[in-house]
Amino acid sequence: MRTGLDILKREMLPGRKIGLLSHYAAVNSGYRSSIDVLAAMPEIEIQMLFGPQHGWSGETQDNMIEWEGYKHPEYGMPVYSLYGKSRKPDPEILGGLECLVVDLQDVGARYYTYIYTMAYCMKACHEAGVPVVVLDRPNPLGISIIEGKPLGKGYESFVGLYPIPVRHGLTVGELALLFAGFDNLTRPEIIRIEGWDGEGIPADYQWVYPSPNMPTAETALVYPGMCLLEATNLSEGRGTTRPFNVFGAPWMNGDELCSRLNGTAFLEGAVLRPHAFIPTFNKHAREMCYGGEIHVLDSLKFRPLRAGLGILLESFRYSRTRWNDPPYEYELKKMPVDILSGGAEVRETVNAGDAEKLIELACGDPVGHSGLTRNILLYEREFHS
Repeated sequence: MRTGLDILKREMLPGRKIGLLSHYAAVNSGYRSSIDVLAAMPEIEIQMLFGPQHGWSGETQDNMIEWEGYKHPEYGMPVYSLYGKSRKPDPEILGGLECLVVDLQDVGARYYTYIYTMAYCMKACHEAGVPVVVLDRPNPLGISIIEGKPLGKGYESFVGLYPIPVRHGLTVGELALLFAGFDNLTRPEIIRIEGWDGEGIPADYQWVYPSPNMPTAETALVYPGMCLLEATNLSEGRGTTRPFNVFGAPWMNGDELCSRLNGTAFLEGAVLRPHAFIPTFNKHAREMCYGGEIHVLDSLKFRPLRAGLGILLESFRYSRTRWNDPPYEYELKKMPVDILSGGAEVRETVNAGDAEKLIELACGDPVGHSGLTRNILLYEREFHS
């Protein structure tokens, strides 16, 4: 398999003066970074770099920690933060560019902010008349299974700007085409992946963790469900070596919760093992937490959103479990769980203790998603839930 960065050649870029939206996780098959690959190309001048949440080098550990721009220590050009004072580059600073190259490793869930940093950059480039070239990369969750309802109107935020499902089954390149259509932007050029079967991350893929709490492709597999715990006072495992795979709280009975969920529809393809841990930072830092750890047994049967909703359902049987209030990811009014889940329905259904309705909410709409994406798909597949 070869990614867009592996395939990229000088003649594919419409100009000499280049901007680059990327990060440390974007490497080629020889583990050379996107900036090194571009800098080595003849007649290419990289003018500026843009970095998403967590910084160009993944230096900011936790959520909602902004970072400031700086001058790149090796190449000397400015590195602009798009997770700080601004999340969209000023079109004026793009004026001298002849192309913006985008190379980002996504994780396949609507919440992951890198794809919206790309969307904001595409808008700015459209305003400045700068063409965009996206170097495509595989979706670690694969491109055939979708989960969850599309984002509801009025719940747009930096963890969801467009009406796509939670598990969207699209690559970064396909998302770029979809977003351009939503926003009536100039269609970007996509350098497609070659030799990929669409079934997640190949064993020999050069996975570099795209953010500090996404250490492995297996973490990405549970993330679409377990990220919802960020909207509660439960620990989602930040501050441990197994973020999103482990969860809990000081007041939880891990044995009881795991026994209630194991063998149910929520945990198809996986098993929960009771687990205790002490986070070193984030929620319940330096406190003993009791809960569980997800072990995926069959990735084709496992549905992470369904599992996460089941864990929320059982967790809210404890009186001390609650939903967090805003702010969350630049949203100051709406509940964090509502902007993550795309509406109020998940929160209301968990509060009502309705297991059947939660399983229904976890399902995707393959027919609707096929219609939404029919003009932007770059790789052959058939969507299913």
